Amino acid sequence: MSLSDTQLASEGLPLTSKQGKILIIACGALAREIIDLKQANGWTHMDLTCLPANYHLFPDKITDAVRQSVAKHRHDYDDIFIAYADCGTGGLLQAACAELGVQMIAGPHCYSFFEGNDRFAETSADEITTFYLTDFLVRQFDAFVIKPMGLDRHPELRDMYFGNYEKLVYQAQTDDPALTQKAQTCAERLGLAFERRYTGYGDLKTALKQL
Repeated sequence: MSLSDTQLASEGLPLTSKQGKILIIACGALAREIIDLKQANGWTHMDLTCLPANYHLFPDKITDAVRQSVAKHRHDYDDIFIAYADCGTGGLLQAACAELGVQMIAGPHCYSFFEGNDRFAETSADEITTFYLTDFLVRQFDAFVIKPMGLDRHPELRDMYFGNYEKLVYQAQTDDPALTQKAQTCAERLGLAFERRYTGYGDLKTALKQL
């Protein structure tokens, strides 16, 4: 399957055909990781559709979009799983999932479940000055960080936004030297120290495996 990050950001991933018994409704930023996990583990009983990744810039859209997607597909599947964490919805997504009777990934955001929710909970208090990126966000750094913050037009705003941050942590899902180099460049652009952590798929793999 050919996936464009631009398409995943703005359009998501449509459900092309029904083959499995379980439907995963995911954030477009997780599409590549979920497809890789499906292929590596032979999870042919799972189908995948994704909402636009750029809903993370407008988290008030996520809950209603998930509701609509569940309503659209629920009669075609034995089970539906929501591959989102809270993602800035202030608990609204969790409440909606409970009301709809569908499961979702535990955790406040993807940085937590990629790191592993237990480990992230232990370390996050000591990393309040840390800015996190995943594989997808490194590839889409300009679209998800630079442009929404207006730094392409007003680079002088950088220190106002990031002056209280100390480092950028790249949570790597893959071993890709080119992506690591780009992540380091992202840190330099923000004036932050750089750290790479190989997290793999973290609790995302665990959650899907339990299905």
